[in-house]
Amino acid sequence: MTESLVLLPGFLADGRVFADQITDLSRESAVMVAPLLGESLVEMADRVLAQAPPKFALAGHDLGASVATEMLRRAPGRVTRIALISGSAQAEPPNLAAAREPRMIKAKTGRYGEVLLEELPSTTLYDGPHRGAIRDHWIDMAMEAGLETYLAQSRILQRRPDHQNVLRRARIPGLVIGGKADTIAPPRRQDFIAQLMPRAELVLIEKAGHLPMLEAPATVSRALQAWLRAEAPFVLR
Repeated sequence: MTESLVLLPGFLADGRVFADQITDLSRESAVMVAPLLGESLVEMADRVLAQAPPKFALAGHDLGASVATEMLRRAPGRVTRIALISGSAQAEPPNLAAAREPRMIKAKTGRYGEVLLEELPSTTLYDGPHRGAIRDHWIDMAMEAGLETYLAQSRILQRRPDHQNVLRRARIPGLVIGGKADTIAPPRRQDFIAQLMPRAELVLIEKAGHLPMLEAPATVSRALQAWLRAEAPFVLR
């Protein structure tokens, strides 16, 4: 059996976003899904580290990818490999951070459901037969997460730090997964992240957008399985 795997869901999502991967990967690894709890990226990272195994493989989607990178920064000796899905290595640009403000105000005035449609436009997903159902599935998770979680996670994304140097220093097996139809975390950004990491493989999925775990579950599972089986370097610390 390969090492334990910690999965971190993304913005307003929960473990259901990794349902297929949990089933597929549990055959070879002990899989743990950690919720993103806290008022800052550091607090989220520390809470996951407090409940994670002593050493573990780590995969995160979207906001979870930022938390994963912060965990690597804070506890590099515990993370054996890292996979980043639809993520970013850079701070949120000022124009995008500012654009969150009117959405947050709208959400606080009782239009939270309307705001969620703006946070994940259908155009951020691959135009396949299940696009509407996949979007609705994410909206269901976001509605359950609730307004306060939305506001807290939006603030965290606005203040997301630049993690480029963290990834440049990583000598562990890395994996970057993105959907070619993703307009939130586009392919060029995923290629940039992969180039930062000395031992990263880039997987861009043709028929996927911002939620590749749901849009192309078998492809994502295969990529994660290959990454988990990759030989990790022996490092003296």
